[in-house]
Amino acid sequence: MPDWLILVAAMLATGALAGVLAGLFGIGGGIVIVPVLETALEFAGVDPAIRMHIAVGTSLATIIPTSVASARAHHARQSVDLEIARRWSVFVLTGALLGALIASQVHSRVLAIVFAALAMLVAVKMVFFPTVRNITAEVPRRPWVPAIPTTIGTLSSMMGIGGGVMSVMTLSLFGQPIHRAVGTAALLGLAISLPGTLGFIAAGWGDPRLPAFSLGYVSLIGLVCIAPATVLMAPLGARIAHAFSEKRLAAAFGVFLAIASVRLFYRALG
Repeated sequence: MPDWLILVAAMLATGALAGVLAGLFGIGGGIVIVPVLETALEFAGVDPAIRMHIAVGTSLATIIPTSVASARAHHARQSVDLEIARRWSVFVLTGALLGALIASQVHSRVLAIVFAALAMLVAVKMVFFPTVRNITAEVPRRPWVPAIPTTIGTLSSMMGIGGGVMSVMTLSLFGQPIHRAVGTAALLGLAISLPGTLGFIAAGWGDPRLPAFSLGYVSLIGLVCIAPATVLMAPLGARIAHAFSEKRLAAAFGVFLAIASVRLFYRALG
């Protein structure tokens, strides 16, 4: 089998897995997409200085249709809090633009370690202490609260993820039921992926090291291969999510967070 066919097959499989995860946990799939794309680009001989930039930018681009498909599926089941999405979206969007602009200048290793540690703490809480009291009974409206979605947008854009993991963690700690947190996070993922993608396109525009069929730091080949698979599989993930009880879905999300945390620690410290 030609090398390019192997790459296409790998990207299609990655997109399918990312789509199921998007619908199941409200995440954009970037945690799966970024490392696979980076490896595929290494295999294709892309300059190592820009491989991660392309992987992150392309991941954000594929998350756009994934977020739309996942949010629609959850909204159909009345699991999206439109009020929270309205209040947070402008701050998430601002953070996503900021993250895309500074991604090429700030090393993400320390940020990845901090995020991995937080993810592991919440994973332990969800798996072993699901009835432990949350931080608040509802999402607060205090003046400092906008800093939370802004931070989510910034870190998520820099890491090439749709922010679902961080949004679900945060909304859960603020007393939101897990199904509603997952659905709302899927919609917030659009406010991260769209401006983040535009930022990476602008940042990489005209770079002579880019591989063929690239739009800035976004690989159109990766986008074409991965995006359709994620869109097709996201509704399946949403159906699976609603087949679980709230306690079991929380535990499943906790296990997923633990796995993602270990992987992030390994990459950051390796």
